[in-house]
Amino acid sequence: MESISILSIITIAFLGSFGHCVGMCGGIVVAYSSTKIGHKWSKTKQSISHLLYSFGRITTYTILGALFGFVGGVVTFDNITSGILLLSTGFIMILIGLSLSGKFKFITNLEHSISKTNIYRTTFKSLVGSETMTSFYLLGMLNGLLPCGFVYVFAITAASTGSPLWGAFVMFIFGLSTLPALFSLGFFVGVFKQITLRNLFIKLASILVIGFGIYIMYNGYEYITDPNKTILSCHI
Repeated sequence: MESISILSIITIAFLGSFGHCVGMCGGIVVAYSSTKIGHKWSKTKQSISHLLYSFGRITTYTILGALFGFVGGVVTFDNITSGILLLSTGFIMILIGLSLSGKFKFITNLEHSISKTNIYRTTFKSLVGSETMTSFYLLGMLNGLLPCGFVYVFAITAASTGSPLWGAFVMFIFGLSTLPALFSLGFFVGVFKQITLRNLFIKLASILVIGFGIYIMYNGYEYITDPNKTILSCHI
């Protein structure tokens, strides 16, 4: 995997988490922070609970990455199919980047939340009401399944690797890069209510997503036009 790609994943996920992710998942973090965490808990215990929640999300993302990487490997047979997959991936990323910048509501149309289903509500209510530390981890795993435009970006990237291992790695890095924002949110809610700051991070993330999409489309173009280009187990 090229270093520029890893750096792009970390940068996009980190900036995006302070904008889009805080807006999407902030309510859940605030909800469990005010409901499950006691006022008399030590800072250490509070930190562990927030970390368990985040590690739960990262676990789900990593599993999804492995699944998408496997699917990408199944449909990737030669340079032509590899190129088409990468072109499609890059194009969708550009659409998502434009959506993040507010040009149109592509992400909004994708983010049909499953949080209104009975099974989700029942499970969520049970975990929020639990006082065990394990429930924080399970709550994170549950919320890692919620549809999210940013998750789609990296799930598609995971699929484009054509490898369960690299797909899992992409989603693991993505999840790890979102940890600072959502972990800090539990302690510093007020900071993330500053709309100007959030909008700045979203704008920066949208530019990076569009740039990454163009880069992936260029790779796809090379696979189609250069028959001698070697098909790698990881395309990004």
